[in-house]
Amino acid sequence: MKKTLLLLCLVAAPAFAGEGKWTPQQVLELSPAWLKAQGLKLPPNKLWDPKRGTGLLAGTVNTGGCSGSFISASGLIITNHHCAFGIIQEHSSPQRDLITGGFLAKSPAEELPGKGSRVQVPRAFTDVTAQINAAVPQGADDLARYKAVDRKQKELVAECEKRPATRCQVATFDGGVNYTLVDAVELQDVRLVYAPPRAVGEYGGEEDNWSWPRHTGDFSIIRAYTAPDGSSAAYSEKNVPYKAEFFFPLSTEGVKPGDFVMVLGYPGMTYRTLLADEMAERQARHYPRIRDVLGEAISLLEAEGEKDPAGKIAVASQLKSLHNVYKNADGQLTGMRRGQLVEKQRAAEATVVAWAQKGGAKWTDALQARDALLTEQQASAKTFERDFLLGMSGRLAQGPALATRLSRLSMERAKPDLERRPEYMDRELPRIKDGLERAQKNLFIAADKALLHAFVKRAQALKPDERISAVDTHFGKAYVQKDVTAKIDALYAGTKVLTLAERLKMADETPAQLDARKDPLLAFGQALAKEQAALDETRDRRQGAASRLRPAWRAAVMAQAGKPIAPDANSTLRVSFGKVQGYTPRDGAVYMPQTTLTGMLQKHTGEEPFNAPPKVRATAEAKKFGPWVDPKLKDVPVDFLSDADTTGGNSGSPTVNGKGELVGVNFDRVWENVANDFGYNPDVARNVNVDVRYLLWNLDQVENADALLRELNIRKGSPVVKEAR
Repeated sequence: MKKTLLLLCLVAAPAFAGEGKWTPQQVLELSPAWLKAQGLKLPPNKLWDPKRGTGLLAGTVNTGGCSGSFISASGLIITNHHCAFGIIQEHSSPQRDLITGGFLAKSPAEELPGKGSRVQVPRAFTDVTAQINAAVPQGADDLARYKAVDRKQKELVAECEKRPATRCQVATFDGGVNYTLVDAVELQDVRLVYAPPRAVGEYGGEEDNWSWPRHTGDFSIIRAYTAPDGSSAAYSEKNVPYKAEFFFPLSTEGVKPGDFVMVLGYPGMTYRTLLADEMAERQARHYPRIRDVLGEAISLLEAEGEKDPAGKIAVASQLKSLHNVYKNADGQLTGMRRGQLVEKQRAAEATVVAWAQKGGAKWTDALQARDALLTEQQASAKTFERDFLLGMSGRLAQGPALATRLSRLSMERAKPDLERRPEYMDRELPRIKDGLERAQKNLFIAADKALLHAFVKRAQALKPDERISAVDTHFGKAYVQKDVTAKIDALYAGTKVLTLAERLKMADETPAQLDARKDPLLAFGQALAKEQAALDETRDRRQGAASRLRPAWRAAVMAQAGKPIAPDANSTLRVSFGKVQGYTPRDGAVYMPQTTLTGMLQKHTGEEPFNAPPKVRATAEAKKFGPWVDPKLKDVPVDFLSDADTTGGNSGSPTVNGKGELVGVNFDRVWENVANDFGYNPDVARNVNVDVRYLLWNLDQVENADALLRELNIRKGSPVVKEAR
């Protein structure tokens, strides 16, 4: 595709105002007139300056699986309560339960450090497509192709990370149409400043999750620190708050229906570029298996947690994650059926095929690539059950997961750094050890045994040609409950994997040293690790095939579209544009775009998940609204909807107005919109945001957080900053 044609496409308006997770570079190629008409009051180059490789978008940080944003020049970052949950849990105990009661640091000295918590501030984006493609030898098979691409990516990252406190990655767009080197500054000292009580941060719990109307205060404030000279440094009492060049002032006026908003962040993964048959397998097998396996795990964790208060705290983080994935899978299935997304993708594919066939030889490669991708998909489907269960083993029982991780680490460290799996390279070792240490807080042996028992039972039920040999060897091929129970008890009784000091020693040992320990749980982990390594190689070959084939097909799709197409989400910085508006979920029902404190009180039952904290409830019932009342609602707004295009990873994303002021924090999507990972539907595409005025009401009227409000330029004596910095 010629560059001029690409630019002509990009300067056109998108099909739907809210559709598209645009890269910083693409924002500059969108029509400035269109952006202004939508409501952007800033020049687009203030969002991103290509000469400097930075801009207001760089006020948005990656917190590791979530997004966040600077809200002060002194390193304050706002994100979701559930994104800061790890730090909250780390400092919680039955005697000091911050999960339930919340936390507010009245001074920087009281802020709580997060073990292993980091934030990444974007610095530059560089197109490295030519270098990646040139690294693939002529005639390379698919596995060799994957290894060549993988090695070149590692080399580029290694060169990029020669500077201190730098975190880089090579991001793939449209299956390999483009490769971009992403350069970020990594801040290693992150501390908790404010977290509301769980009954605010999770009000409505799983019952309201992925739903509307919501009354959830899903926000927390953390702070990034550096060494006194401004360089990134691990936690130290001598560290000072990070000086943020770009940040989003808090808007005291909030939003109203029809207002323009932008959602900035690091959306994780979407699947709009998949072929219809690939989508169909996710609908028919992938999501049903997630619901089945995780549904059982959730039940086991909840049952065991109820038996022990300390155990309940230990499993809280894992349980929260599993609930979210489980309900997401349910929403994906419901949304795919409701929106007929597979059928629509099949029709769209047919349109591209017909168009390409008329183009003659020019698009022959694209059509052949599509056929070959379908063949690859059919081959992978044959071992789906085993591959899925083996892949899930690492996110269920933590004992075997830790043993397997230690074994993989030992196996990979025997190789040169550039030949290892990316997640086991030297650059990852600090994270690995942080994770091994942090896992101690999440260990609850009774629950862990129950999860392992469920996994073994499922593995023993696999067909003869899909067996997991590690399970067969250590537990036998046929399920006998008392035998499996006895063998699991023996594994846990004889292991030192679950002892923190020993586990950290194991992280530095060779395979021979691990073997010499004769640790039964470690031996099971080593066996699993070997099978996972073999599965990884199979997936690498498939990925090599995809990187060879998908770009040709995607080039045809983009050429036929003749309009801007934002690439699938891949955990890189994006911005989505939208309007504050409600929607119609079904015939005869209309959802308004805002909720209020009064609505929160109406939901209150005094029992979880609708048990508002007494102080919050008393303040709301007394109508102590302060300056945070919305003049039209005559109430304090809690949450609002917009039609911005979001997905997982956008949790904690700043929602800002046309002037660059923060008006909310994204934390969810509505149930009808969960499946927008596979296609944007403007009728139901709504993301859920907590209104900044609800945060300010809690800080002001409920907590009287004087020092924090002054730092945010909200309390009298410090004027509110109105311009984006």
